[in-house]
Amino acid sequence: MLTTYNDSRKKCNTSGGFFIAKGHVMLLGKLSGVGGHLVRRRLAARPPSPRLRRLSGALGMEPGERRRRPPWERKRKAGEMENRGQDVSGEDGQVVASRASGGDVAPPDRRWETWPVGGGAGGGAGAVDLTVMSYNILSQDLLRDNAHLYSHCRPEALDWSHRLPNLLAELRQHDADVLCLQEVQADHFETQIKDALRAQGYDCVYKKRTGQKVDGCAVAFKTSRFSLLSSNPVEFFRAGDALLDRHNVGLVVLLRPRDGGRGGTLCVANTHLLFNPRRGDVKLAQLAVLLAEMERRSRLPDAAKLLCGDLNSTPWSPLLTFLLAGRLRYRHLPANAVSGQERVPRGPQRLLPDPIWSLALGINRRCQYESPPASSAAGAEEGVASGVPAKGREEASKSWHLEHHLCLRSSYGPRLWPDGSAAVTTYHAHSAAMVDYILYTPWGSKGRGLQLLGRLSLAGQAQLERAGGLPNARHSSDHVPLLARFRWHLGERS
Repeated sequence: MLTTYNDSRKKCNTSGGFFIAKGHVMLLGKLSGVGGHLVRRRLAARPPSPRLRRLSGALGMEPGERRRRPPWERKRKAGEMENRGQDVSGEDGQVVASRASGGDVAPPDRRWETWPVGGGAGGGAGAVDLTVMSYNILSQDLLRDNAHLYSHCRPEALDWSHRLPNLLAELRQHDADVLCLQEVQADHFETQIKDALRAQGYDCVYKKRTGQKVDGCAVAFKTSRFSLLSSNPVEFFRAGDALLDRHNVGLVVLLRPRDGGRGGTLCVANTHLLFNPRRGDVKLAQLAVLLAEMERRSRLPDAAKLLCGDLNSTPWSPLLTFLLAGRLRYRHLPANAVSGQERVPRGPQRLLPDPIWSLALGINRRCQYESPPASSAAGAEEGVASGVPAKGREEASKSWHLEHHLCLRSSYGPRLWPDGSAAVTTYHAHSAAMVDYILYTPWGSKGRGLQLLGRLSLAGQAQLERAGGLPNARHSSDHVPLLARFRWHLGERS
C-alpha cells in the first residue's frame, strides 16, 4: 500500500500501511526511499495535516496519541522485562505489573457523585433511603483455576488469607443496606463470610451454582432496615435442554422496609450470567428465566425492583440494550455479538435462532411464565401467552423479537466524567471492561419507584493500571464494587 502525505506542496511516500500525526508525526510503517531518516526529521517538525487529523479521529485516537498496547500485551512485555531483571514501567512511567512494584500501590481515585433532588422528591413518611452494592468478589477456586489471568499480580496478594480481610474491610467501609455478591465460594461463605456479615448486622441468603461448581450468589441486607418476605433461588440449568445446560444461578429476594410509615416491597435480583462470549443465546435464555422470576415474584403494584450482578456484557451490547430498552430484535444477530465482549468476533458467525429457547421452557417472548391454559377449547393453545390470540406455533416463531416490561435503568453510564473515557468494572490479563451493573425501576408518574441520589464513581483502565491492576495488595478482586444510593418512594406523588 502507498500513502501520500501532502503538506506545503511537498510529498513523501510511505509503505507498510498508514501513519498518524503525533503533534509531530509517528510513522506506522516504513518510510521508503533514500534518506528516509531525513524525511522523518522533516516530518517531525510539521504540524499534522487535516487529512491525518481525520484519519486519527477515525481510529479513535488523538493526533498526539500513541497507540497503546492492550493490557495483556503490556503485562506480557512487563513479565519478560522482569525476568531479565529490568525496571517495569508503563508509557507514562507508572508501574504496569504490581508484582514488579515491590510495594503497596495507591488505590484508584473513586469519588462520591451526587444527583440533585428535584422538587417534590424529598424524603418523608412515604420514602426510604437505602444504599445498594453489587460486587463480584472473585472465588478463590476460580482464581486458582485461571491463574494465567493473574500472572501480573504479586503471589502474596492472591492468597485467600490476604484477600479475605481486604474484602471484608471493603464491605464494612461502604456499609451498604443491601449487598449483592457474586463468585462467593460455598465453603468460605459457610465458615467465614456469613458469620462476618451477621456480625455487621446483615441477614444472608445464598445460592450455590449447580453441578460441580463451588461458588454462587449471595444477597445480604441490614436487619435493622429490612425484613425478609421471601427468598427464591433461580437455577438456569434444565436437564435435557441443549441450550440451558450451564450451571449459573440467580437469587430473587423480596424485602419489606421496617421504616417509611407505609408498606412496600423491594424485589432484589442478583445473578452471574455465563461468561462465554460466543454463547449469547445461552445468556439471553438465562436472562429470560431471571426476568420471568422477577415478574412472577413482584406482581404487587407497589414493588420496586433492583437487578444487580455480573452480566458478562458490555454497556453497548444487544443484551444491555434489551434490558434498558425493554425490547430486542435479533434477526441476523450473531450469537457471539450479543454480549459485546468480542470487539472483533472470532470463528464462524452463528446466528441466533428463532425462537431462541424451547417453548417447553414455559417462558414467552415477553420473558414471562405462560399461564396454564384455562381449557382446551379453541382459542387457547399451550405455549402461547394467555390473552393473545392463538396463531399457531409456526407463525408465532417468526417474530424475531424479545421484550420485557420491568422498565429498568442503569445506575452507571458507560463513560467517566469529565474526560469521557470508558468505565471499567473488571480488569485482568485478558480484559478491561464494564460488565457489572445495578439496574433499578425509576421513580415514575405514580410516585412509586427508586430515585438515584448518588453513586461511587468508577475507574478507567489507566487508573487501574497505575494502581497495579487487579487484584492488588489493597483491592482483592478482579472486579470493583458498585455502590449506589437511592430514595425509594412508596406512595403517590404530591
